[in-house]
Amino acid sequence: MDFSFTIIGFLVGFIVGMTGVGGGSLMTPILVLGFGIQPAIAVGTDLLYAAITKSGGVFVHHKHGNIQWPIVVLLSIGSVPASICSIFVIKHLDASGINYDNLIMSTLSIALILTALFLLTRNQLHKFSQKEKFEALKLLHRKYRKPVTIFAGVLIGILVTLSSVGAGVIGAAFLFFLYPRFKAIQIVATDLAHAIPITAIAGLGHAHIGTVNYTLLGSLLIGSLPGIYLGSHFGTFLPDKFMRPILAGMLLIIGVRLVF
Repeated sequence: MDFSFTIIGFLVGFIVGMTGVGGGSLMTPILVLGFGIQPAIAVGTDLLYAAITKSGGVFVHHKHGNIQWPIVVLLSIGSVPASICSIFVIKHLDASGINYDNLIMSTLSIALILTALFLLTRNQLHKFSQKEKFEALKLLHRKYRKPVTIFAGVLIGILVTLSSVGAGVIGAAFLFFLYPRFKAIQIVATDLAHAIPITAIAGLGHAHIGTVNYTLLGSLLIGSLPGIYLGSHFGTFLPDKFMRPILAGMLLIIGVRLVF
């Protein structure tokens, strides 16, 4: 067990607890760029890591009635089949001897850039959606919200399976736009509840293929659990408007770096 991975787990967990941003946005690029971990191994390991570390939050949110379970079901109708299909694609490429690292790296870079943009524009997107100034937006909210939610689940399922990124900020951005009348805590809780099954399914799929490093997973978990706990308490002292641009800037730089 490498102690350096435990330290990385603690630092990422601390940032996750402090900002609420999904760990995949940070963990996977750190493992790939900082430690030279094979992209598929980094993604597969991070997916199981995310499923485990996020589980505790769901019980708390469910207890307080924050999770909108019908929306979780709609997202899952799209995301679960999309994730399973993505796993089959990876398995087929692996069996054919085709190196799919470029596919994972390209998807990861796109997901990170989208995450950064959504972090910067989340409040504006939410306000724009609430006003419903355009007829198309009204029609979306009143007639096409359910099928678009399912389609959003499809996109999230593909992104998460191929990059381990998307079940956090990107998922929340879709929900803020599609369900502007819900409180922010309800959107965050619903997004988190959907993230558990999709990261677990995608992670188990990667485990089946053999792209999960369990020693690495254990090292990350040992560090991340206390990191999340401390970060969630420390985050109350730092304003969200201060932390979000810094984190978005970091993710944007990493995303662009991965492109090249």
